[in-house]
Amino acid sequence: MVLFDTLGLALFTIAGMQKTLAMGHPFWVAIIMGCITGSAGGVIRDVLLNNIPVIFRKEIYAMASIAGGLLYWAMYALGVELGITVIICFCVICLIRFIAMKYHISLPRL
Repeated sequence: MVLFDTLGLALFTIAGMQKTLAMGHPFWVAIIMGCITGSAGGVIRDVLLNNIPVIFRKEIYAMASIAGGLLYWAMYALGVELGITVIICFCVICLIRFIAMKYHISLPRL
């Protein structure tokens, strides 16, 4: 389940970023929309399964999406080829999420 959740997060974060940048919005809007797009799918899935959404627990979830969005924007601004940008950002988002899960890294709870 964690694998598919992470892959979906990365995929939809990148799709949200691409669509927002294609519409001509600034990078910060694209990062926010990528994070919302990536996180919303997991929230909807968890609500339908009657689970507590992952984003509301201590796990690194939205931060992985934001980090991937920042990397996507940096590579986009530098003019890196789209295919390479997508592959690298996808891998970085998945890597951040997998490392956080393996080593129990989390954000502080308020």
